[in-house]
Amino acid sequence: MQQSPEPQSIPVISAGQPPLELPADVAAALKHDDAGLVAAIIQQFDTHEVLMLGWMDDEALHRTLTSGRVTFYSRSRQEYWRKGDTSGHFQYVKSVALDCDGDALLITVDQVGAACHTGSHTCFDARELSAVVGHRGE
Repeated sequence: MQQSPEPQSIPVISAGQPPLELPADVAAALKHDDAGLVAAIIQQFDTHEVLMLGWMDDEALHRTLTSGRVTFYSRSRQEYWRKGDTSGHFQYVKSVALDCDGDALLITVDQVGAACHTGSHTCFDARELSAVVGHRGE
């Protein structure tokens, strides 16, 4: 099996520099929440398993679209973070799609290691809620 390339550090934007810009058509299609963020659903490209949900602003999305690795914006730390830089659990971008309303992204990735900060493969392990199961025709 081929080794993944060594990760590169995220470019730091210094004070006074403009943020990285998205293509105009992408920026125009996005509908941000009140904090300027868009939800990003992360899915394993080959199994279609939903791995996690993160948040992106325009700069995080630009970094994701142009680097081949997923960058998020941390709402709690108010900073950018790229999956794998500290954990070694990398997300390599396979595709990025915007939903019909422009308020959510679906990013398919090749996940290396755990996707969840708890060490689980997915953030949705063992947390299923009790729900009535529906059936067609009812």
